[in-house]
Amino acid sequence: MSRFQEFSVRPADPFHPHSRRQRALTGILFCVFALGLLGSAFFRTQILRNSEFLLRADDNRFDVVPIAAPRGTVFDRNGKIVAETVTGYALQVEPGPADSVRARVSAVAGLLRLDTATIEAAVRASRTSRGKPVTVAPLLTFEQVSKLEERNGSIHGLVLQPYPIRRYPAGPAVAHVVGYVLEINDRELQSKAFEGYRQGQHIGKTGIERQYEASLGGTMGAQYVEVDARGRVLGRFAPTVSDMPEPGEDVKLTLDLDLQRYAHQVFPKGMRGAVVAMVPGTGEILAMYSAPTYDPNLFVGGVSGTDWALLNNDPARPLLNRALAGIYPPGSTWKLATAIAGVERGAITPGYVMPIACVGGMAYAGRYSRCWKPEGHGPQDLPRAIANSCNVYFYQLGIRLGLENLTSAGTRLGFSRATGIDLPGERVGTFPSGREWYVNRFGWRPPPSEVMNLAIGQGPNSQTPLRMAQFFSALAGNGVARRPHMRMGSDAPVETDLRVSGETLGSLWQGMAAVIEEGGTAHAAELRRFKLYGKTGTAQNSADPKKHHAWFTGFAGPRGGRPEVVIAVIVEFGESGSGTAAPLAAHIAEYYLNKKHGFRNPELVPESIAARVSR
Repeated sequence: MSRFQEFSVRPADPFHPHSRRQRALTGILFCVFALGLLGSAFFRTQILRNSEFLLRADDNRFDVVPIAAPRGTVFDRNGKIVAETVTGYALQVEPGPADSVRARVSAVAGLLRLDTATIEAAVRASRTSRGKPVTVAPLLTFEQVSKLEERNGSIHGLVLQPYPIRRYPAGPAVAHVVGYVLEINDRELQSKAFEGYRQGQHIGKTGIERQYEASLGGTMGAQYVEVDARGRVLGRFAPTVSDMPEPGEDVKLTLDLDLQRYAHQVFPKGMRGAVVAMVPGTGEILAMYSAPTYDPNLFVGGVSGTDWALLNNDPARPLLNRALAGIYPPGSTWKLATAIAGVERGAITPGYVMPIACVGGMAYAGRYSRCWKPEGHGPQDLPRAIANSCNVYFYQLGIRLGLENLTSAGTRLGFSRATGIDLPGERVGTFPSGREWYVNRFGWRPPPSEVMNLAIGQGPNSQTPLRMAQFFSALAGNGVARRPHMRMGSDAPVETDLRVSGETLGSLWQGMAAVIEEGGTAHAAELRRFKLYGKTGTAQNSADPKKHHAWFTGFAGPRGGRPEVVIAVIVEFGESGSGTAAPLAAHIAEYYLNKKHGFRNPELVPESIAARVSR
């Protein structure tokens, strides 16, 4: 056997110096590689991605407590406050064991009139609050805050937390105009309209608060607090490192707050309806009142379940803004639109006397239709027919026009579209666009006598009080009216153009003046200092055929001068436009004109009393 063969089969010696050196070198290389990996990871973490991981650490260490932004103030046209932000106080309890929380809240339960359910709700909330204070009473009165401050030294674990709240000085008088604010809900948070809003933020839900949320709402701030791994608050940072909230912008309305409050004061108690007052032709809303109403201050700090149920289950529907969303047959107030259509289409002239004199009714196409006055009105021209509200005259005018012409004229005048006012919730009235409209809507073609119904404001014709006020605003404003609006300074386009001559307008005014002053249907509503023009209406009511809705629409101003206020009033189940709606409209118009021209007015009921009466 050779030496080579002997060497190749010799077993390796693990303790040979060469073997130990080889293993040591392998270990060193592995350690260098591992340290290199760790070093590169540390370099990447500490140097290259330092900002990212520092931000993550801060996110775990800090929590953000939102700071509500004060909403902008809402003013009326004269600078009076319609809605403002004031400081409110909530009582909060510091977290802790259930027995401690219960004892802390129970110590002030008698003072704040807290029931057992409220105390136990605070205990349950503290278990999931992750170390943050729990609100026990969201809105304290001034008296309650004063008493708690007196006992501040003896009450531990309770905190008075100030925060901005909304206040509506005029209360129920402005509810449907200004609306109310509540906490944003999940559906709204997902909406593009509220992009950037946070859970817990309060937003406008209705009225001006909703329409101008982007201006009034402001931008929420934030305070940073240090928390432990379980989210429990360890400390709060100074305000200098917090994002301060940006207050909302102020909004000035065209509203006359005194007139709005007066409408609330004089509207028949216990009755339903609406009032709209406007500046002729300009579209500026002076008053918009809906009855019954509610107190928007109920929603401050969150409306209680009891109050919310009462408002929603009330058959009178106090949350409904009848001025915008109440749909009623316009009755005889619509006869002015028929008159305009007749003159515009050349069917009559203002001095034209119909061939059939009113004897209490007339027959046409196999149907006998009555006038409201059984003995009739005799022969008459257009101004006198307006003053008497003679059905027979307008039956004939509708027949002369024809259904297609009458529906076309009514559509052009805006009775089948919204006015476009800058308030949410406006409904569109019902008005036929032609014979095919009847087929599509009811499945039958209208008989020839259908035009008689439409000519006197009955049939498939229902309008909002705002739309009727807008129509009369054009009548008072030289035949043209801009789009209704609530915000002062809005650049409103022309919304209604009657396209009638000054001569025709003069004849219509003559008839509306005779309604008040020459033994017409509203002679009891004549004003002493000012001149009132108008038209009464008694509209059929499907809910109770024996109690009609009462209408009055018109305008008023100094004698010998231009109209300065347009007024539309609807009183549900008021039965008589001349007996119920006209006197109410006259009082409201007179109040505005007295104020504008420096005459003495009735005293306004204090807001606190008005709120109690409304509720």
